Amino acid sequence: MKLKSLRSYLLIWLLVPLAGVVLINVFNGYRAARHTADMVTNRTLLAAANDIAEEVSVIDNVIDVQIPPAAIEMFNTGHGDLVYYSVTTRNGQLLAGLPDLPAASQTATADPAFFAHTYRGRPMSLVSLAHPVVGADGASPVTIVVGQTLNGHRAMVLDLLEGSILQQLILIAGAALLVHVGLARGLAPLLWLRDAVLDDKRDALAPLPTEAVQTELRPLIDALNQYKSRVRAQMATQSRFIANAAHQIKTPLTLLATQAAFAERAADPAERAEALGALQTSTRQLAHLVNQLLTLSRAEPGARRPRADLFALEDLARSVLEDFAGLALSRDIDLGFQPSERPAMIVGDETMLREMIVNLVDNALRYTPTGGVVTVSVLAKESTVSLVVADNGPGIPSADVPHVFERFYRVLANGGEGSGLGLAIVQEIVATAGGTVALAAAEQGSGLTVTVTLPVATAPAAR
Repeated sequence: MKLKSLRSYLLIWLLVPLAGVVLINVFNGYRAARHTADMVTNRTLLAAANDIAEEVSVIDNVIDVQIPPAAIEMFNTGHGDLVYYSVTTRNGQLLAGLPDLPAASQTATADPAFFAHTYRGRPMSLVSLAHPVVGADGASPVTIVVGQTLNGHRAMVLDLLEGSILQQLILIAGAALLVHVGLARGLAPLLWLRDAVLDDKRDALAPLPTEAVQTELRPLIDALNQYKSRVRAQMATQSRFIANAAHQIKTPLTLLATQAAFAERAADPAERAEALGALQTSTRQLAHLVNQLLTLSRAEPGARRPRADLFALEDLARSVLEDFAGLALSRDIDLGFQPSERPAMIVGDETMLREMIVNLVDNALRYTPTGGVVTVSVLAKESTVSLVVADNGPGIPSADVPHVFERFYRVLANGGEGSGLGLAIVQEIVATAGGTVALAAAEQGSGLTVTVTLPVATAPAAR
């Protein structure tokens, strides 16, 4: 399950490992408590065995054993443990205690030997001690076995473990409190950032300060500031575009209204026909301007979802020229096409690149005089492919060259025809496709050559 709270996410990632460490500590505490209880039990058993050994003696060549009360009373810890013992000679004669009390394994080499066994259905800890007896001859040494049930042992382990667990619980509770407080203080800059973004009293696109936050949050704020900067730039561009578009459309609309009023008032049929013809021409020009504006809006970065069509630039150019063949023929313009000697595929938005070629060819035909020549060529190289549109029209004065890619800029020396958006649209589309556009022979009366260079596709792309 994906947590929606960053605080909960961090708490889990901090407390779960801490809980794991606590479990390990509890396990180690259990082992330590068991070791301590084993050590105390073994020492008590050995002390009892030594007390019994001190009371073993030989009287009239007979081994005598007196069990001191202290040897038994030391096991009285209030947990109801049972104590068993036996004293046997070397040849197996029972001197005192229980005859069936288990002895240490024959493989045990240590003396005293500590071992565990179940006696009469009860688990026990036992010690076996060999004690030499002076004057006992072949009966020496005697073996003393003392055993105790594990009630006190278990109680000691639980007491020690309970203290360890209590310490660990206090530790994890204190750690959780400190982590909670630390996260609250650590996440405070994020809450401040949220409040700063949602603050109605400040400019929504104003950059956020980075001095009041931790180093880890500064990349986020820097990214937000960069995003705001791009939004400001885009909004400024859109505002300028809307203002320019409104200004450009206002003049044709005013002209249309004037021409319509003149046609309405004209009594002479010839004057009325002339006015209606001018009205139709102005309507077509306005429709062209609106179409150019729509194309430019689609060509702007972020206006369309990026596409990766795989196609041949040569085929696209040939298709556009077929659409303009009728217009070129009506104007007596030689519209030619020179294909590439080698195939070249490109990847990009085929629809927008078609609009780019349409604008280049339309501009060339628009400014080329009757009887002129417009030639479209495709030149493919190893890593790039170029589309070259050349005409023998009036060209562009050198003073106007730096401005021809600006929106709504018209070359007045050429009559100021068109919407002033054709080359601006070309530049936007080419830049989005990762290419370049350049002008050549831009001298008055020498024609114009526009070269668009695009990268060649390096891998197949899906439409």
